[in-house]
Amino acid sequence: MKRMRNVKIVATLGPASSDYAMIRALHEAGADVFRLNMSHGSHDEIAERHKIIRQVEEDCESTIGILADLQGPKLRVGVFANGEEELEEGAEFRLDLDPSEGDATRVNLPHPEIFAALEKGASLLVNDGKIRLKVKKCGKDFADCTVVTGGTISNRKGVNVPDVVLPLAALSDKDRKDLAFVAELGVDWLALSFVQRPEDVNEARALCKGRAAILSKIEKPAAVKAFDAILAASDGIMVARGDLGVELPVQNVPPIQKQLIRKCRAAAKPVIVATQMLESMIDSPMPTRAEVSDVATAIYEGSDAIMLSAESAAGSYPVEAVTTMNNVAIEVEADPTYREVIEASRTAKRNSVADGIVAAAREIAETTDIKAICCFTQSGTTALLVARERPRVPILALTSQEGTARRLALTWGTNCVQTGVLERFKEAVVNAAREARRGGYATAQDQIVVTAGVPFNTAGTTNILRVAPCDERLIYHTDPG
Repeated sequence: MKRMRNVKIVATLGPASSDYAMIRALHEAGADVFRLNMSHGSHDEIAERHKIIRQVEEDCESTIGILADLQGPKLRVGVFANGEEELEEGAEFRLDLDPSEGDATRVNLPHPEIFAALEKGASLLVNDGKIRLKVKKCGKDFADCTVVTGGTISNRKGVNVPDVVLPLAALSDKDRKDLAFVAELGVDWLALSFVQRPEDVNEARALCKGRAAILSKIEKPAAVKAFDAILAASDGIMVARGDLGVELPVQNVPPIQKQLIRKCRAAAKPVIVATQMLESMIDSPMPTRAEVSDVATAIYEGSDAIMLSAESAAGSYPVEAVTTMNNVAIEVEADPTYREVIEASRTAKRNSVADGIVAAAREIAETTDIKAICCFTQSGTTALLVARERPRVPILALTSQEGTARRLALTWGTNCVQTGVLERFKEAVVNAAREARRGGYATAQDQIVVTAGVPFNTAGTTNILRVAPCDERLIYHTDPG
């Protein structure tokens, strides 16, 4: 399915989007990747959604990526005898390991690792930061706090600890079970929640055993500080602005978003901007002007993908939300300023033959009448390098690997086609010309740029570039390969 835009759209599935008709409608409206949120839904429900996505993929003759998002070590308070309590500013409040029901003076926090890491003066945020507590005194099983910002605290509300790196395993027991399940199911991307250090990524990669690409969600200050190392260990990144905006001052999030996107692009790794992008469309068929501007900003910054969460999973207008994102993306990318911004932010990186080949492919496409850059790729690396260049023409990624094609569904400007195994470069050129014509990217009278690696079917060998006519007879008459 040919898109009229380069940025990709990720749509989360849930109660509002769980049957074939709705999932197909979301894909036809613009969703390129579907997110399965492991915080909600049983394994049977997740498996059924996965099955439907693959059926839609087959019926639409599309390549669709599937991202499974692990819950991560979510920290929560216990329960209250009255269900909830009102905390007043300046009041004293204790968190402890006592499992009994809480009241207006204390509540259970069943996480001894938090108490082990806390220090006097540290902040604790409850209920998405609506309540702020400051630690006055703490021990191995308690923390006496002062209420800095009051509000209603109720059963099992989430707790954030922004000031310390918690000695928590990145994967809970639930996460490990979920990881094994979705890796066996055949998802393409695995998203890790609350990553704090590169070791968290390495642990997940070892368990995944190459069955899915690893995407790290950046939602803690510790992850921002260790970002370069986390990026090096990851296959992709999600800027998860929800918890990040809770644990950091909200004014810090926009510059962090911009910095992380730039670094991901320089590393040729896909980056998703997520959380509250069209939040009002959970209940309204129209977004706010500010939300549209937020989506546009992520596109102008060069992100690979933008994501819908509750808007498509539980909202009343899931198709309208995807359609809105699609329309905003088309309009932004048609703006001459978009191209100026994208090209001004391009950073030269010429460390290998492959870097030089893809840079040359982009420059040739921009200085002559080239209709597409066609790259043959086994692992996906060549396509990622071409996408880093943000060329003005479509990228056609051809691969014999089904998993590679699906993972590249998350990458900027990349249209994936699965081919048979090819042995000769001339055979590759014929296939590229055929697919460019079949996909409507070029006519028989047009030219394309073809990149590949020799020897063929070997990852990491991109070393050849050819400008080729799309009339395959002009190519095929000497040697059919």
